[in-house]
Amino acid sequence: MSAVTIPVRVVARREAAQDIVSLDLASVDTTPLPPFEAGAHIDVHLPGGLMRQYSLCNPPGDGGIYRIAVLRDAASRGGSQAVHEHLFEGSTLAISSPRNHFPLADAAPFHLLLAGGIGITPLWAMAQALSQAGQPFRLHFCTRSRERTPFMAELAAAPYASQVQHHFDDGADHQKLDISATLQQVPAGTHLYVCGPQGFIEAALKAGREAGWPEERLHREYFGVAPVSTAGDTAFELELASDGRVIPVRPDQTALAALLAAGIEVPMSCEQGVCGTCLTGVQSGLPDHRDQYLTDEERAANDQFLPCCSRALSPRLVLAL
Repeated sequence: MSAVTIPVRVVARREAAQDIVSLDLASVDTTPLPPFEAGAHIDVHLPGGLMRQYSLCNPPGDGGIYRIAVLRDAASRGGSQAVHEHLFEGSTLAISSPRNHFPLADAAPFHLLLAGGIGITPLWAMAQALSQAGQPFRLHFCTRSRERTPFMAELAAAPYASQVQHHFDDGADHQKLDISATLQQVPAGTHLYVCGPQGFIEAALKAGREAGWPEERLHREYFGVAPVSTAGDTAFELELASDGRVIPVRPDQTALAALLAAGIEVPMSCEQGVCGTCLTGVQSGLPDHRDQYLTDEERAANDQFLPCCSRALSPRLVLAL
């Protein structure tokens, strides 16, 4: 969890689309909010003691505000409900400084942005930043319907409107996104950025790999992970390389929870294996990777894991702690 929080006030609330609200957050005093880059997210401390991560969807340097957009999700763990029902203009809350695990590639000759639903939030920030910098890009935005598409008016009025294409699930077949064909239509060396439902992300990454795109040109950000069965989880041990201390992890306990209970400070945020904040080095042992943050190559190296969700396939992991 972030050690330092920033008090902010909701200065604007808008209905961005059906079941989606956007909030503009500003400092409660005259202190400037920390700068951020497109793709960044913040921790938001919500009523009821919840903390959730939301991507910033406005462009960097946008008048001292942070803008987030939140979908009311019937399957959520309470975060989206808290935003929709308790945060209004004038509400105060605490947030973290922005962190960016989904940055734009500096040297990319072209940027292909694929957004699914509320996954538009970091990609809209990217589109605005790329437009301001005069860098070439194209944004494909897939949603269930026009009514559920946030920021349609803003995108239509933007100077880069011709670089945005919408795809509606309830629309005609000819306007639906063909990911493989889209990848064939962009310049050589293009970098792909995808955010949205897990199935959408996996389909885009699969198409990129089948087209021969290297992993360093495939960028993604997950909002959550699919449930993982814990029925077969067993106990294992964590050894701290610094002092040899051994910490047991129960079958019903995460490695992160065991470390924290033993007084080991580990940075954390999402606790779902999405954001990478708790990434920890592994010196020996075989992790059971259950995250959505590491690439396949990084997992295969087995020299790091995310203790918030991942476990061990060996009796013990020796950690670089």
